Amino acid sequence: MRSKAILGVCAVAIATLLSACGGGGMVRRVSEPAVGIQQLTVQADGSWSVDVRIDNYSSVPMTFDTLSLTVKVADETAGTLTASPALPVGPESADIATIRMTPSSGARIAIADALASRNPLSYSLEGSVGASADGKARTFQVERKNQLNPVPGLPGVLR
Repeated sequence: MRSKAILGVCAVAIATLLSACGGGGMVRRVSEPAVGIQQLTVQADGSWSVDVRIDNYSSVPMTFDTLSLTVKVADETAGTLTASPALPVGPESADIATIRMTPSSGARIAIADALASRNPLSYSLEGSVGASADGKARTFQVERKNQLNPVPGLPGVLR
């Protein structure tokens, strides 16, 4: 008798859990994106081509409309990456926006030193990313610290 009561309680609990899972479909969640430098290439004229990786951690597609990010390399302010890429990124996916910038002289020296010595170079990004999802525009504040390494066999390239 007692085992039938326990079995009945377990059956009701399982049915309740299953009914809670089945009704709503996929949850639409908008999460803060992550932004980082995937690759930095020093051009012949001294400008930089910066491949910015944007990670969409949302469960919905987002279009990344604007980027305004202050770049520092080895504690030298390089300048601001500003772009309007209108880059669509699927849910829980990533894509790259390539942005050209003219760095400060201190940042150029820091990159040249890292490339010549083949040493890693710390960088930071700070600013905002504008994105739209489900017809709503949002602005996210981003802050990122990481490092870049010279790529063997590719002069002027750090990843």
